[in-house]
Amino acid sequence: MKIAVVTNDGNIISQHFGRSRYYKIYTVEEGKVVGAEMRERGTGHFAMQQQRQFTEHDPHVDPAGRHGFGREADSRHGMMAAEIGDCDVLIAGGMGAGAYESFKSAGLNVILTDYENIDDAVKAFVEGTIRNLYKERTD
Repeated sequence: MKIAVVTNDGNIISQHFGRSRYYKIYTVEEGKVVGAEMRERGTGHFAMQQQRQFTEHDPHVDPAGRHGFGREADSRHGMMAAEIGDCDVLIAGGMGAGAYESFKSAGLNVILTDYENIDDAVKAFVEGTIRNLYKERTD
């Protein structure tokens, strides 16, 4: 199993998925972490700012006011899911509801958590003790 965790430094879980710079990918076999790697994220708000020189955050909300919906957001979420297409789990501190739904539809087990330390969160996931804070952590 592979677990992707969003981060800016490799140690702390990013609190906003779309603004994170990296994925830290853990490989877990028989309940033990057997490897880890860092991957640069090529999509999301951070990448868009570099590629298109955005200075303001585009809210891309649906009529109900939920964040992360619409044609452009769906396309971007598809690219993000492809970056971690070999992973089974995605852990983040928070994300828009549209991103959450897109990743779930792509087959990822998405966990939104209040853990700060990546290693602690991965350990809790493997042990089955991590709580998914979806309602508290989506915008």
